[in-house]
Amino acid sequence: MLSPRDIEYIEGCLKRPLSALENACFENLWSEHCSYRSTKPLLKTLPTEGENVILGPGDDAAIVRFSEGKAIAIGMESHNHPSYVDPYDGAATGVGGIVRDIISMGATPIALMDPLYFGDLSEEKNRYLFEHVVQGVGDYGNCIGVPVVRGELTFNRDYGGNPLVNVVCVGEVSPDNFLTARVKGPKNRLILYGASTGRDGLGGASFASRDLSEESEAEDRPAVQVGDPYTEKLLIDATLEMEKTGKILSCRDLGAAGLAGASSEMSSTFGARIAADRVHLREGGMNEVEIMLAESQERMLMEVSPDDVDELTAIIEKYDLKWSDIGEVTKENRYIVTFHGKVVCDLPVDLLVGGTPDEKWPAKPYDIEKSYSKPESDIKELVLKVLAHPDIADKSWAYSQYDHDVQLRTVSTAGGAACLRYDGKGLFLSCGCSPERIRLKPYEGTAETVYENAANLACLGAEPLCVVNCLNFASPVHEEIFWQISESVRGMGDLCRTLGIPVVGGNVSLYNESDEFGTSIPPTPCIGMAGRGEVRKFTMASPGMTLAVAGEFRDETGGSILDYITGCGGKGPEVPDVKILEEIRNMINTGAIYSASDISKGGIPASIIEICPGADITISGDAAVQLFSESSGRFLIAYDKTPECTGIKLHEIGKVCEEGLIIRTDDSVISVSKDEIETALSSITSLMKF
Repeated sequence: MLSPRDIEYIEGCLKRPLSALENACFENLWSEHCSYRSTKPLLKTLPTEGENVILGPGDDAAIVRFSEGKAIAIGMESHNHPSYVDPYDGAATGVGGIVRDIISMGATPIALMDPLYFGDLSEEKNRYLFEHVVQGVGDYGNCIGVPVVRGELTFNRDYGGNPLVNVVCVGEVSPDNFLTARVKGPKNRLILYGASTGRDGLGGASFASRDLSEESEAEDRPAVQVGDPYTEKLLIDATLEMEKTGKILSCRDLGAAGLAGASSEMSSTFGARIAADRVHLREGGMNEVEIMLAESQERMLMEVSPDDVDELTAIIEKYDLKWSDIGEVTKENRYIVTFHGKVVCDLPVDLLVGGTPDEKWPAKPYDIEKSYSKPESDIKELVLKVLAHPDIADKSWAYSQYDHDVQLRTVSTAGGAACLRYDGKGLFLSCGCSPERIRLKPYEGTAETVYENAANLACLGAEPLCVVNCLNFASPVHEEIFWQISESVRGMGDLCRTLGIPVVGGNVSLYNESDEFGTSIPPTPCIGMAGRGEVRKFTMASPGMTLAVAGEFRDETGGSILDYITGCGGKGPEVPDVKILEEIRNMINTGAIYSASDISKGGIPASIIEICPGADITISGDAAVQLFSESSGRFLIAYDKTPECTGIKLHEIGKVCEEGLIIRTDDSVISVSKDEIETALSSITSLMKF
């Protein structure tokens, strides 16, 4: 609902009351989800330009140069609230929406990533959400033929009432020939094409901008869209065929706020006149508000010269899709909608789009770090508990439901980043963040998130090209939460500037709270990172190789998996020294080291499991701190011959072995068998009863 203050401001500008449609347009387009009214000043501080950035934030997706002849289109979105109310359709339509953002740029979608965040899997509701979200992502991606090549699964009790479904899509496009979502001039026709409009998804943008409640599953189900991947595939093929004619002038996906959102934002540099009664419908008796605000899926809007309408609509019909000529671009800077000949909306387009007053919330810092307390469990028990935590455990139950190899580009999905063949090089993709570390210290933790994704790329010899983000937080009306948001954006911006990585697009998702569970999500500024390097497949280290830790150790157990399991506390993250990234890249690319893993979630044992069949290592000092500290700026590396490196510390800790894990501490030798490790790692499969 619009606040009384907003209504007073709008009606003061218009000098009259709002119509029902005008009220609905403002309610959705001025929502947090569409207007970023709480975060716009913060987002402006992010570095968005770079030598490879062709088109930055502001369109459906960004365009970033990859090579002389190729660019990538990249975008990131969330579908959080819908995925709680209806996990299968919420997740599926999240995939569909971000894919349409890519094709609206004239790009062919080639890869997806899905960072997902759920509550404790010991609870049946969370298992239900997990199962159906994964199924929704997998079914939609598989049906449209776009591989899900990377993702992240994070489990934390505070996502119990509000799971997060974030999706990144990457597309192939020419750096010199792509579409934008801004109309080119008056008198051009606006053509709506794709699926018919129904009542599903009504008020989706405003729904995404409020807290969830006990009644959400019943009351808000109409705000969840229903997807059809088969229609989406036709939409992809039709749009790309039309794009090849060079006669699409501009194009936009119908996402948040439906036709009202797409047509007003698309026409904001000029104006538009829309006839709502011309829209092709799948339900009878729909009024103008339902037609304009429905978020029915698989729909696109394009601007076409009147002379080219017949040629392009013939292509649409060839793919058995429907279309409607719903209006035109106007010279006058107004957004006008008629319904059966009556004007039902007449607004200054720049008031509706971009005229939202900023929402300023106070920010209050907090300090929740606590001193380290040594866990009571012995080291073997801690190793098995950490490996069994679902953040670390084997995730094949989920990933096996995705087709990684469709399109035949995928080289590797193992390790910390995926590699795809693209124009003779490797396109590398990584995503995620560490919410508990960020909750402890939002600035440092978010800087660490940028670093760790860059580290994932470095482990395969790749350099970052760009970042997209999805800033998921609880309600900004709480002073501590708005401080989290502010600090996280600042940390992301500073580390991206240090590394020279532009932030080219993203999404803000606030009000991720649940009245039903009385919880707020941890701060989750998730990112997707794309990089470039030589084509390389992730390789496991071989028995007999030396294992070493490269980089400076810091005792940072605060916010770690160990802390989450035992409550041990400890210091939180510090901003990492990024110089080691270039050294690791060089050693990988020259063959000086065989395999590498960024030491992050789960500490050294988790990194060992990632790159080794087994290991025999020696640890000095407090074994729990040494093993499970998640301080960034460190890598576990494997090699045959000690590599030459400058400026970084290299501490040999043991050897790769055939299987199992032997840990030699100052006062004991711990042996963890292969079977014990596999049992611990099977925790997700066991809980999901497969």
